[in-house]
Amino acid sequence: MTTLPISEARDHLADLGNRVALRGERIVVERRGKDLFAMVPVEDLDMLERLEDRFDLETIRRRLGEQSVPWEQLRKKLGL
Repeated sequence: MTTLPISEARDHLADLGNRVALRGERIVVERRGKDLFAMVPVEDLDMLERLEDRFDLETIRRRLGEQSVPWEQLRKKLGL
C-alpha cells in the first residue's frame, strides 16, 4: 500500500486514479502525517459494502431473538 501527502495526491490525481483502477493499488492520502482517506478499487469498495450488509443482517437477526421491553415499563424502570 502506498501512502502520499495530500499535496502530492492533488498534483497527480489522474495518475493515482489510473493506478487504483487499472492496477488495483490501494493508496492512503495523509495530511501532516495523519491518514485522511484511502483510494481503493471499486471492487474493494463493493466487497466492503457486502461485508457491512452481512454484518448488519447478522446483528438484526441476533437482536430479533432478544426479549423486548415495552417503553412504559422501561421508562418506569429508568425513572423517567
